Amino acid sequence: MSGRDHEVPITHMALPGSVDVELAELPEPSQAVDIDATREAEKVVKAVNEAIGGQSPETVADLFCKNGYWRDHLMLSWGFRTVQTPDKIHEFVQECAKSKEGFKIVKLTLDNSKSFRQPAVSPIDDKCEVLVITAVLTAESKLGTGVGYLRLAQESGQWKIYTLYTSLRNLNGFPEDSFERRPDGRANGRGPRGKNWNDRRAEETNYTDGSDPKVLIIGAGQAGLTVAARLKMQKVNALIIDKNERVGDNWRKRYHNLVLHDPVWYDHLPYLNFPPQWPIFTPKDKLAGWLESYATTMELNVWMNTRILSTSWDNAKNRWDISVSRMRADGLRGQSGEKYQPSIPGADSFEGHRICHSSEFPGVSEEGQGKSAVIIGSCTSAHDIAHDFVEKGYGVTMVQKSSTTVVSTDALMDSMQGLFAEDGLPTEDADLVMNGMPTSLLKTMQVQASKKTRSYDRDLLEGLTKAGYKVDDGPHESGMMFKYFQRAGGYYIDSGTSQLIVDGRIQMAQSHQITEILPHGVKFVDGSEIKADEIVFATGYQSMRTQTRQIFGDAIADQVPDVFGFNQEGEFRGLWQRTGHPGFWFHGGSLALCRYYSLLLALQIKGLEENLYSYNEI
Repeated sequence: MSGRDHEVPITHMALPGSVDVELAELPEPSQAVDIDATREAEKVVKAVNEAIGGQSPETVADLFCKNGYWRDHLMLSWGFRTVQTPDKIHEFVQECAKSKEGFKIVKLTLDNSKSFRQPAVSPIDDKCEVLVITAVLTAESKLGTGVGYLRLAQESGQWKIYTLYTSLRNLNGFPEDSFERRPDGRANGRGPRGKNWNDRRAEETNYTDGSDPKVLIIGAGQAGLTVAARLKMQKVNALIIDKNERVGDNWRKRYHNLVLHDPVWYDHLPYLNFPPQWPIFTPKDKLAGWLESYATTMELNVWMNTRILSTSWDNAKNRWDISVSRMRADGLRGQSGEKYQPSIPGADSFEGHRICHSSEFPGVSEEGQGKSAVIIGSCTSAHDIAHDFVEKGYGVTMVQKSSTTVVSTDALMDSMQGLFAEDGLPTEDADLVMNGMPTSLLKTMQVQASKKTRSYDRDLLEGLTKAGYKVDDGPHESGMMFKYFQRAGGYYIDSGTSQLIVDGRIQMAQSHQITEILPHGVKFVDGSEIKADEIVFATGYQSMRTQTRQIFGDAIADQVPDVFGFNQEGEFRGLWQRTGHPGFWFHGGSLALCRYYSLLLALQIKGLEENLYSYNEI
């Protein structure tokens, strides 16, 4: 660790109740020189199939390394599970075998359909001391088909399973309406009713055809749209409602200069990639327009300018009664909650031009020579807003509460090469590689990647430290990704604003020193004051349970779990899976998370609709 790492405490690393996932223990260094990856993978897969097809499927645990993992998303159970060590895997398989279908997985097969998917030998660590065999799998179960990802490692001279990932992708008997099952389209306007596609879409969207939605989705952002698209492909009727005027307004109405900090190839939506001429970093209004066109292209049912009037849960019918025009449906919500704006004495007396939360900040509309702005917060929104003020001539002070993980966009893209990149893997394969490893191993990989980005950004990070900006390396030095996963914030992907701090064009202060907001500024505990014509709270958002409580009441909010961060097994809390209240689900996160997990969420809802499992089943 550098001197900077010792000097700056790493604080606020996880959301309340979230587990700070431990780093994975890597397998022992490999001794073999000549390795036939396909032969070794075939041997292990054959042994797995023999075990799971026998009278005691739990004996499959004997094929795992002593520190091996099985991560499963809906193939063994109707949940998200990660279990480690043969003993825990043995117990998990026994538990799953007690379901009404018995042990669900029937067969695993090597997938050699693409060159990338063929078994291969590669180092798992930067030192290249530990070699693993990787292989992509197809998985069959009694309920559907899926995919898998296998990592084999040597243990005592034998190839054993270090990580196995299995994930449901299709339900038997319920194929998606795509490719060879796409609509024919030739009978447009024909028949006794004479209604064409546009007539039918109007009926479907307005529910004048006598149908009702099975699922009500609250919010028309990327979360609502992606799961609606997945549900449509599962033939589950879903209606999205949103209080805004247009789809995409959740991005369109944000501050003027907002640009996504993730590169475009990480942000594709289900079924419809961004076109090849799309900018690497997407401006917020361009994204808003894309989401609006996505809703139209995917034929999603959306009601904008719509608010919920009342909600109640009918235990007897196992359904919601939600009044928005008396529609009845299951409820589904996104990740972010109400804005978080700390209470500071004196806020009501502020006489400057504006004091607001970043979610309400429209952008700087006029030149501000001689004026001052104070930004309370030190992460993404704070930097973007501060940059806007600087460009308009304001004197800017950024108030930092706790240390922040900073990585430049150039360093981030460099670290993503080969996975999510212009010439990287197809999105489906990249998603499988990333999600096909247990969270603790992903975190270990991110420690290695973070070392590279810190080396790339060394001068920038040192400059920030000298300027009084506190930086950290994320939990266990795992960088920006796990700061986001474990805290849902606390990071900044730099696109230029950090240099303004280094150059002194943005001044730094620490928020624990603020005691009062004055009519024309802020006051610190040492008695010093900073003039402010504008104050912006870039302080993030509360848990999604805050809006759950507001819309559905205390009884529901107290029953559902916290959202985001990790549980003891390293799986995300609350999102994309059963919440403990029937018919109530959370969906949210980045575009990449929404893309991947929307399918798993839709399959669970479809499974319940078709009585493939009961809500309380394992």
